[in-house]
Amino acid sequence: MATVTLKAPNISCGHCVMAIKKAVGRLEGVSRVEGDPATKLVTVDYDPAKVDLAKIEEAMADEGYPVAK
Repeated sequence: MATVTLKAPNISCGHCVMAIKKAVGRLEGVSRVEGDPATKLVTVDYDPAKVDLAKIEEAMADEGYPVAK
């Protein structure tokens, strides 16, 4: 398992976090998604053998929460 923390500047509330949890959480290999509107950070636990970071970032961007680089 791997853990990554991503900055998503568009997060503004709990609803945003729930949308991200739903979108990223349905990816195969993702075991946990947590987000914090105050820090605009999203932490994801995932299996790199099943899903890569690019796919996680793509799911967030598709939901309207692109990751800041």
